[in-house]
Amino acid sequence: MTTDFSRTLSLLRQEKGVSQRKAASELGISQALLSHYENGIREPGLAFVVKACSYYHVSADYLLGRTLSRDGAMIDADGLYDSSLEKGTLKGSILATLQKKLVVNTASLLFNVLGKLGDRAVITAAGDYLNAALYQLLRQIFRRSGGNEDYFSVASTDFDAGLVSAEMEMSLMRYLRGLDHCSDEDAEFPTFESGSLGVDDPALNQSAAQVFHNVDDKCRKLLENE
Repeated sequence: MTTDFSRTLSLLRQEKGVSQRKAASELGISQALLSHYENGIREPGLAFVVKACSYYHVSADYLLGRTLSRDGAMIDADGLYDSSLEKGTLKGSILATLQKKLVVNTASLLFNVLGKLGDRAVITAAGDYLNAALYQLLRQIFRRSGGNEDYFSVASTDFDAGLVSAEMEMSLMRYLRGLDHCSDEDAEFPTFESGSLGVDDPALNQSAAQVFHNVDDKCRKLLENE
């Protein structure tokens, strides 16, 4: 069974806002066994998967990491097309489409939350940070395609030395200062609760929760390899 199962099982419990002990009791197993499932130490049988799907109200495909849709629906055909290009142009692989949905949905949630906060400096800094990240990824592709880097105002030497990365760090600093200012002004921050990350859109909440979990997992592995 893939590691997606253990990660998703743990994430669903956290979203539900229940302790491992309570979830284990309601699923009819011991806390120790649930811990083993959530940490990928042991693999459950089909009976447990069925119970977990009913308990968390998700499909088996979602629990097993085969789809990002909780009801098990596969990506619709329209989702494989980029409406900004010529109609009917198929975009990349399924994996690329899923990753795009994760990033686009999570960015949408971020700016929905920042829009409610209403601070221009914070919104601008967040956009600058994400734009710089996209700039770096796309410029590397541009370079490998043989493109003339004179197209960019930032010289290739400065780019390689980390100038754009430095701008990202400055954007993050402006973002944090802006949030501090909002706190000082007693701004009302959206409440992030279990299963809801500040907006009333399940798809956006689901994507953001998955991004949180994915990054947490990768960071945990980095620390384990120290």
